[in-house]
Amino acid sequence: MWSKPLPLTRFFILICAFGFSATLFAHGVDDNTKQFLLANQGVSIIPYMYIGAKHMVTGYDHLLFLVGVIFFLYRSKDIMVYVTLFTIGHSLTLMFGVLYDIAMNPYLIDAIIGFSIIYKGFDNLGGFKRVLGFQPNTKAAVMIFGLFHGFGLATKIQEFEIPKEGLFENLIAFNVGVELGQFSALILVLIALSFWRRHPSFLRFSTATNALLMSSGVMLVGFQLTGFFTTV
Repeated sequence: MWSKPLPLTRFFILICAFGFSATLFAHGVDDNTKQFLLANQGVSIIPYMYIGAKHMVTGYDHLLFLVGVIFFLYRSKDIMVYVTLFTIGHSLTLMFGVLYDIAMNPYLIDAIIGFSIIYKGFDNLGGFKRVLGFQPNTKAAVMIFGLFHGFGLATKIQEFEIPKEGLFENLIAFNVGVELGQFSALILVLIALSFWRRHPSFLRFSTATNALLMSSGVMLVGFQLTGFFTTV
């Protein structure tokens, strides 16, 4: 039988479990941010950087996917490669989606983001090799899902019909803020993982943790598809 998890293990599993409910509100925007986006005129670098950072730090769907991506990555080089691919993907669709007014249904794009969490948890559990007998290209998958995560960000920004004046500069600032928020969150996750990996409980509870990731993704997909079919 499994022994009781160490405090750090329980804490990490609690974070993943918290994602069950948090992902449902991952793209929420508070009233102050809404008012600023609607009223702002011209270039506002610092405020947009702050909004971008806050959106990523509170965007539990993005963070849960990244937790899945780096969960079994031990070398700094590999972490940098995968995070860079994800960053390139969501930066491209964020910028082009807003600048060229490429819109997607917010429920469907968030459902795809939820599916990306399911995919990564399933991948971490070795599901593709066991069920399908082959391993998809993990780098390509992270890049492709990064594109969809970027459309999720772009869709939220488009809802506010931000003035065109200074839009490009503000989007750059927003994207920089997203990267800063992503970097800060990843540092905390990596610190937690580095400590956890020193204990035997990491391998014992890695299956449960990735199952929690998948469950969180399933709940997000179900919530978003329900929203889509009830608003059509």
